[in-house]
Amino acid sequence: MIALLDYDSGNLRSVHKALVKVGADVRVCRRPDEMAGARAVVLPGVGAFDDCLNAMRKQELLAAVKEFIRTGKPFLGICVGYQALFEKSEEFNSCAAGLGVFGGKVVRFAEKPGLKIPQIGWNQLEVTRPDCPLYRGIPSGSYVYFVHSFFPQPVDASIIATRTNYGALFASSVWRDNVFATQFHPEKSQDVGLRLLKNFVEFAK
Repeated sequence: MIALLDYDSGNLRSVHKALVKVGADVRVCRRPDEMAGARAVVLPGVGAFDDCLNAMRKQELLAAVKEFIRTGKPFLGICVGYQALFEKSEEFNSCAAGLGVFGGKVVRFAEKPGLKIPQIGWNQLEVTRPDCPLYRGIPSGSYVYFVHSFFPQPVDASIIATRTNYGALFASSVWRDNVFATQFHPEKSQDVGLRLLKNFVEFAK
């Protein structure tokens, strides 16, 4: 069973449908006790960093996520669920502390002539860690779907699994041990996204 965390994130249903499509047994969880027995956890996200962290705190999911990650079982963060794994964010003078699984902060794209912020649409991945289980069968140059104005800057560059160019190169996904996270939305990325989610589900078996 894969636990899909529900803290009233807007894209929960599309992530659920995509995971089911690739063969996952999914349980939507709003409380820590509902995560019991999960072989993997997915933290999706749409919206602001502080809203995500504050909602998870109210539902007592923050400590539960940290504890789950410590078990060594697979964990996948998506979009704001990716950003939440870092220490802090510059978004809207953010006050919420991130999960701190990875060192680094979340920053906004720099203003540049002709660069539209937020980035909304398709962009390419440069796979920097071809050994990452998520990218099995997904070559560099593959297109995925983004909706974001902010992105993490990892302190440890070795965790960067893919980079993407949008005015400058940024870490579009990371991987360390059992923790995977993507700034893009696999559930909206058609065949490439479904392949990534299928890889995650198979890694969790």
